[in-house]
Amino acid sequence: MEQDKALEVYDIIRTIRDPEKPNTLEELEVVTESCVQVNEIGEEEYLVVIRFTPTVPHCSLATLIGLCLRIKLQRCLPFRHKLEIYISEGTHSTEEDINKQINDKERVAAAMENPNLREIVEQCVTEPD
Repeated sequence: MEQDKALEVYDIIRTIRDPEKPNTLEELEVVTESCVQVNEIGEEEYLVVIRFTPTVPHCSLATLIGLCLRIKLQRCLPFRHKLEIYISEGTHSTEEDINKQINDKERVAAAMENPNLREIVEQCVTEPD
């Protein structure tokens, strides 16, 4: 059951496009099936944990990628969930700071109020035709 949910989550995030490249996060191996964990935490409620791997250790867009993951899942996940998104340990020079930012509701809301950022996120999360 939880494995099915993890695949469902992966199916949603694998098509998110990289902010700088024409590739998807799946194609760049920023996300893989094994980076998604789903655990039941209550009746019909799940904890979804994603650990993504930026393409380079100093990737300036890691926060933006985390934001795209969060926004797409908030919009598309068909079950009740808590969402935690982290950078894979040891894969980014400022992973602690970025992990705090992408799991802080107020910072996420503030970021999405910025029209430029919002436009980039929309371009990344919109499904290709």
